[in-house]
Amino acid sequence: MSFRISIQTDDFDVSAELAALRGTDGRVGAVCCFVGTVRDHGGAGAVTDMTLEHYPGMTEQAIGAMIDAARARFDVLGVRVIHRVGCLRAHEQIVMVAVTSAHRGQSFQACEFLMDYLKTQAPFWKKETTPQGAHWVDARESDDAALARWGVAAGGNAA
Repeated sequence: MSFRISIQTDDFDVSAELAALRGTDGRVGAVCCFVGTVRDHGGAGAVTDMTLEHYPGMTEQAIGAMIDAARARFDVLGVRVIHRVGCLRAHEQIVMVAVTSAHRGQSFQACEFLMDYLKTQAPFWKKETTPQGAHWVDARESDDAALARWGVAAGGNAA
């Protein structure tokens, strides 16, 4: 089993990451991957870049707990989470969540669960820069609602 977390400034190669996650594990029948990118628009209009900050140590611990929760819910063989920090330009990759399992249903569900959890529970702070200036991005109610459908409250507790 492979469970890895990286918080980094450098970009990542999705193909290489998926190949490493899958490895030579003959049990893997499904690989599901989500890659998030910096949108060129936000609530305040055009976005030129986004700065992401995190709390080192705490962030990895929170993501590790998310992976443990996914492993308890789904029959997964491996998980890879990469989240970039620093200043990212529009269209650059921010995050990758990849999951391996024996069957596609478990991979799809675990990947979606982890992204919903990551959006609301990981200690990241985002600041968008627009032609009008920079502003911090507030949490969205829709992200809390996505997590709630898994029976997890916004504070991270099972409902």
